[in-house]
Amino acid sequence: MNIIVTNTALQEFCDKISDVDYITIDTEFLREKTYWSKLCLIQIASDEDEAIIDPLARDIDLAPLIDILFDENIIKVFHAARQDLEIFFNITGKIPTPIFDTQVAAMVAGFGESVGYERLVRDIVNVQIDKSSRFTDWSKRPLSNKQLVYALADVTHLRDVYKHLKEILDKNGRSHWLSQEMKILESVETYDLRPTDVWRRIKLRNLKRQHLGAIMKLAEWRENEARDKNIPRNRIIKDDSIIEIAIQQPQNISVLDSFRAIPKGFARSEKAKKMFEQYEIGRDIPFDDLPELPNNRNRQKADSGILEMLKVVLRLVCEKENVAAKLIANASDLEKIAISDDADVPALNGWRDEIFGKIALDIKNGRSALKVVDGVVSVFKI
Repeated sequence: MNIIVTNTALQEFCDKISDVDYITIDTEFLREKTYWSKLCLIQIASDEDEAIIDPLARDIDLAPLIDILFDENIIKVFHAARQDLEIFFNITGKIPTPIFDTQVAAMVAGFGESVGYERLVRDIVNVQIDKSSRFTDWSKRPLSNKQLVYALADVTHLRDVYKHLKEILDKNGRSHWLSQEMKILESVETYDLRPTDVWRRIKLRNLKRQHLGAIMKLAEWRENEARDKNIPRNRIIKDDSIIEIAIQQPQNISVLDSFRAIPKGFARSEKAKKMFEQYEIGRDIPFDDLPELPNNRNRQKADSGILEMLKVVLRLVCEKENVAAKLIANASDLEKIAISDDADVPALNGWRDEIFGKIALDIKNGRSALKVVDGVVSVFKI
């Protein structure tokens, strides 16, 4: 097994794979106690070579590997790529391209929704992966041979999975479907979440718009603190605490100790002083300068009959095309389509529109209808 711990070995391996058509990649990392993922292993395989790179090895320089990752002539194959790509983005500020995500490809190819790597390997390669090393602390050294074998299997079997899925997509003419999906994963905006926008990740149920300024500034402050200290957001302050402060609107910092979601004694800390300053800034944002609450954007209720018909159409299309429903539209998307023909949803764009969106709008607007023949539901033009 090729375990790379020196710059010389890394350069030699990267030279070997510099002219291949594709490589499979996986990473092992830790994030439970940090804001930024701690990269612990990088597994790489091509048709002829495979290796485990130890980024924790003393003085190792990943520059030769970075060159490979950004070589436009080499397809980078991942399974469920988002977290791996986020790690490389945080290291380099760029996204490796081009990429092929086998989890997304499997949904396009009819393997179901969010299918796991182990199942794909079992179904395609006919190999059962030993998952006993899944919860390894990958930062500890030395790693056992069993752990290293498990890690390497994440890229060696991925070669056959990739080839099988690519063949399916080429045969059924859906390669361009996958290319459209990869554009999202290859976009910097997918990973570069600005602290000023982090508030959008907080569940804002039963809140009034006047509370939003405080939530925005508190979430921004928390994000910056978590990044600077490299600890998880909730170790700074929890979402429930942010919401309670915004709703209660305390007039002075000492009141914080009486809040249910705030730890006792927090109000006397230096962290609380900085937080309260940001809260006051947010609290004083003029109402007209606040954005609309996300849950206020489509207050119009979708007609239940239209919504049910759209659900039937989605199921019919997915069965006919053998593609996962999750990849086409979710419940929120269907509700928006039921409300507006111009809904800003993926289902009304690109390949989704071709196989589902146009049909859905025809059904909604009476240009097509559902019929039952011999107990089978189908769509027909009126």
